[in-house]
Amino acid sequence: MTTDDRPAPLIRAPRLRTEPQRGASRLELFFDLAYVLVVDQLAKAFAGNLSIGGASIFAGLIVVTWWSWVTTTLYANRFDTNDVIYRLAKLAAAGAVIGMAAAAQGATSSEGTQFALCFLATRVILLLLYARAWRHVPEARHTIVIYIAGAAASCVLWALSLPVEGTPRYALWGAGILVEAAAPLAATRLGDKTPLHLEHLPERFALFVILVLGESVRSIVLGVHEQHWVAASVVSAVVAFTAVAGLWWIYFDLGGAAGKRELEEEGDDVENGVADAYIYGHLPLVVGLAIAAVGVEQFILHPAGELDPSGRWALHGGVALYLAGLAVVMWGTSGRWHAAWPWPTAVIPFVAALGFFDSLEPVLSVAVVTILLIATVLAGMWQQRRGAMRGAEA
Repeated sequence: MTTDDRPAPLIRAPRLRTEPQRGASRLELFFDLAYVLVVDQLAKAFAGNLSIGGASIFAGLIVVTWWSWVTTTLYANRFDTNDVIYRLAKLAAAGAVIGMAAAAQGATSSEGTQFALCFLATRVILLLLYARAWRHVPEARHTIVIYIAGAAASCVLWALSLPVEGTPRYALWGAGILVEAAAPLAATRLGDKTPLHLEHLPERFALFVILVLGESVRSIVLGVHEQHWVAASVVSAVVAFTAVAGLWWIYFDLGGAAGKRELEEEGDDVENGVADAYIYGHLPLVVGLAIAAVGVEQFILHPAGELDPSGRWALHGGVALYLAGLAVVMWGTSGRWHAAWPWPTAVIPFVAALGFFDSLEPVLSVAVVTILLIATVLAGMWQQRRGAMRGAEA
């Protein structure tokens, strides 16, 4: 047996991952499944509380969920060893996320303590992983210390939220997210220029986008099933699926691909903030997609005029927020505001304005959104053809 044929040691010290052509691991794909459950449960809760308050709760908890995923992904991007210790930690974190999913529908009511405890568990695991990396990767210690400080502060704030209820609890949750969200920004400016893996990072973010897009597909299936294949709902479903396909195309072939290209070409300079723009620009993008998924279901369930205004706004506002996030990714990674103007920024006010047309039949309203998204795809393809926007494979 040659050296290359020998199995890897069961326990390996963390190291900085810089090898070329690195993709998502099977463990990461398995880990992501837990987050699908959280998004799905939060969507169900929002569908049962279609109001401004329900939308605020949904968006806030999606941010919490997304940030839990981002922080774990950033650690794995730099220090994933795939040894037994890391695998057990990752699986334990997945178990905690499953707990978040189980408590998601009651996160702001009867199961808030359980939700907070499960989220806190993900923070403690992350903190221990960073402590291990600090010990074994001395060249990255300045950066690691910043992440440890953010995770530790988040742990304290979420722990303090456990015995309180109502607004004080949610204020502590928000503070915990904000202080930890500041860590990557601080590391960019104050760390030791520890690089991110610029092939692995966009693949991971694209996979999360796919997962959230899958919620829209689930909404289409559920809507048609609950309406027992009523013709009007089937028509709405076909039109809505075309819209979802447009959202996929806009991200993976056009705007998201352009952001990925800029990240891979410019992200080597840690201090220029390109990676930060790519990461944080995905927040409104993902939140918008998740909100739009709930709207898709409402349009299929109510195709003939009885749609609640909040359901109408879920679709139009969600799509507009998604496009705004995509524009932030494109502008932030390129450093040029005109990289996102007029495509896709110009279409955002038109999509959002549709939410004011309560008299428009739901099936017609979703059709107009779909037409706008198809036009956005065609305009983006034209931008690409004339060289105004480059995709990742250009």
